[in-house]
Amino acid sequence: MQGDYIVNSLLSACLLERDGEYFVKMHDVIRDMTLWIIREFEVTENNFFVKAGAQLCEEPDVKAWERVKRMSVMKNNIKVLKETPKCPNLRTLFLGQNELKVISNGFFQFIPHLTVLDLSRNFGLRALPKGISELISLECLDLSATFIEELPIELKSLTKLKMLDLSYMHNLSRIPRQLISNFVKLQIFRIGRLRNGGYGVDNVLSWGMEKLMEELKGLQHLNILSIPIKGMSSLGRFLSFNLFRCCTQALELSDFGVKVFNVLCLENMEHLETLEFLNCGSMKEIKMEKLHPCVFSSTNYTSRFHTLSTVRIFE
Repeated sequence: MQGDYIVNSLLSACLLERDGEYFVKMHDVIRDMTLWIIREFEVTENNFFVKAGAQLCEEPDVKAWERVKRMSVMKNNIKVLKETPKCPNLRTLFLGQNELKVISNGFFQFIPHLTVLDLSRNFGLRALPKGISELISLECLDLSATFIEELPIELKSLTKLKMLDLSYMHNLSRIPRQLISNFVKLQIFRIGRLRNGGYGVDNVLSWGMEKLMEELKGLQHLNILSIPIKGMSSLGRFLSFNLFRCCTQALELSDFGVKVFNVLCLENMEHLETLEFLNCGSMKEIKMEKLHPCVFSSTNYTSRFHTLSTVRIFE
């Protein structure tokens, strides 16, 4: 919520500009000026390392990491992170949109204060190193649009995590039980567009996401949720929890074996912005029909779905 407000404020001030439907960008001149201003207020000029879109094929020299607080090497061609950098001051690390395939187990060993890690859109990345358990200060982890197949149980040590993005992880098929529920400070959780169904007793992605719901329902700080639901019975279970009705921002419904879907079963979802239907070949009609008789006057009636902006139907 706070991040959205900040981004919208920067857009209004023309310090950021839109780049398609889901992204924003900063003009090179604005970026350089921003870095210059920041450096004026910093004791040293080495607190920031920005080489975004610089066509790097290898990770930066380890010595360059030692005093840095914020690092961005996104939009490059880095394939392997094999070194063990010592970064006692590093807080933010953007590695998104590279060609990462391998991250060594020792890579995160000496980055004790890292709070933000972006690994998104590394399509060759299929596994996380066990050494990620060393990031005990991590608050934001973005793994969206990677090809990671399962989340390692070692993530359990990241008890300060506030944001976890698992969107568009098509190959993700396993999340161990009692992992998500361990993130007691989690505020934002996104997951969706999973191509592979989950199986196994010790996997919260099985059984129509009902096991995942059980883990999420105990997270008292959760305020933004994007989640896929499989089947009508799982949707009924989902809607029985008040927490989910209050915090769900995006809902992906799939494998519904009904011919008619009454969308008003979702009318109490206060902040729903995006609704998607996938693999619902037998569904012939989506209708809005009152579930309960109600009496209201034009003065106190609030229209349903006032936050809903996007509806998508995929065959």
